[in-house]
Amino acid sequence: MGLLDALFRSSEILGIAEETLEFALESSSETHPNEYMGFLRGTEASELGLERDGLVITDVLVVPGTETNSVSATVRTNMIPNDVKALGSIHSHPNGVVRPSDADLETFGRGSVHVIIGAPYRRSDWQAFDSKGQPTQLNVIDVELPDAEEFFDFTQADIDEDLQWE
Repeated sequence: MGLLDALFRSSEILGIAEETLEFALESSSETHPNEYMGFLRGTEASELGLERDGLVITDVLVVPGTETNSVSATVRTNMIPNDVKALGSIHSHPNGVVRPSDADLETFGRGSVHVIIGAPYRRSDWQAFDSKGQPTQLNVIDVELPDAEEFFDFTQADIDEDLQWE
């Protein structure tokens, strides 16, 4: 097991933020009849005010250059960031079938949780799967997400500090 695998496996996934799930449901609906595709990223629970160790899925990263149609989504793998908090994937099935296809199973190796959202994209129209394609429980957690504007609020001193670690 490499360092990345050790880091990746060190934090239990506690669930998905309610706001993140709602975003994915809305995005899936907006891209219908094409598939929606993104990667799941997490935030340490303690950073969200939870008194538990582990990660909460808080972000859906849509990779530039992703091509979708009504039966598939193709990601340009060279555009996927090498992010230790990339927890898995999320995508929609416009046909409403909420189980992984053979093509889905081939991509489930990257990450430990994969969410499929089916049309008509209601709150009950999704299922989480493990890396082998078996259904798994994914709790929906009501937490307040950090303000997106704060993500872009940085100074040259912040950049210089980050560069010292490289």
